Amino acid sequence: MWQVVGQDKTVAILRSGLERGKLAHAYLIAGPPHVGKMTLALDIAQALNCESAKAPCGQCPSCQKIMAGNHADVQIIGLAQNGEAAEAKLISIDQVRDMQHSASLPPFEGKCKVFIIEDAELLSIEAANCLLKTLEEPVDKIVFLLLTTNEKLLPETVVSRCQRLEMTPMSPPQMEEALQKRWGLEPGKARLLARLSRGCLGWAITAAASDRMLQERALKLENLYAIIRADAEERFDKAAQLAAQFAQSRSAVQETLELWQGWWRDLLLVKTGCADCVTNIDQLSRLHNMAGHYTLEQVRGGIGSIKAVEMQLKYNANPRLALEVLMLDMPGGKAGSRGGLTAGVKVTNG
Repeated sequence: MWQVVGQDKTVAILRSGLERGKLAHAYLIAGPPHVGKMTLALDIAQALNCESAKAPCGQCPSCQKIMAGNHADVQIIGLAQNGEAAEAKLISIDQVRDMQHSASLPPFEGKCKVFIIEDAELLSIEAANCLLKTLEEPVDKIVFLLLTTNEKLLPETVVSRCQRLEMTPMSPPQMEEALQKRWGLEPGKARLLARLSRGCLGWAITAAASDRMLQERALKLENLYAIIRADAEERFDKAAQLAAQFAQSRSAVQETLELWQGWWRDLLLVKTGCADCVTNIDQLSRLHNMAGHYTLEQVRGGIGSIKAVEMQLKYNANPRLALEVLMLDMPGGKAGSRGGLTAGVKVTNG
């Protein structure tokens, strides 16, 4: 049984290849974070090594070993497996060379060796070029699965030697149904997580299993509300805090900015009579209450300011400066305020 949910087209392609005995030697599995790329990769590994007539069965010893992560012929390569340095930011050439050495040996306990490269866009240039040599010379009983959230960061030569499988986000109704029927969530929570996950089932499942993600989200939204009410000095303090966090974890700040942008987008939807499309449905009452305090121009300005700083940070702008500009540009909380700051706060040059 295929464990991946909501990817019927992709699964159909793979099933057809399995039935005809014509799977590709390398696949590029592309899609947003938490959409189910690793689940699909493990499904493929199970299908190739399953001992049942109807693969993947999920029940035979081979399938169970793969799901438990202790099958000798299924290896995952990525930053988490880089033992050279905990702070490593790229998949190293040594990791690829180790994989190549393993690929030169026959399967140890299964039918096929499967190498899963997680976050393949993080391959160093040397590692990608080394991998290319292997992809150019397909070997029987060896399959490579490259998982990526941004295939544009991979060399075109590597991408061209893989069969591409695209994983798309699920629709909210489809997600709600899966969360209720398969994971037993009550309807209200299933609806909330279906919206917040933006169609990425892995995020929803993780959030359902632990309150941590929803608690972190609530804290980030409260920080946004505090910034909206804050004066210039308080906003500069918030910018300094975010800049310090950015130095420790770029992804954490990017997630915060994406959440804030989504909130302003929801405010725009409420103001234009499209509240049914809001993502943050648990904030709907607050969104309705605040919508009257802003013009459409201000709301669009809030969205645009966050998009601008996201782009600046992507291209290595000074994070402190970029975030300070964002804080000044973000609309304030008083009705009729035309500038970025709360009404009554005056900003002067110099």
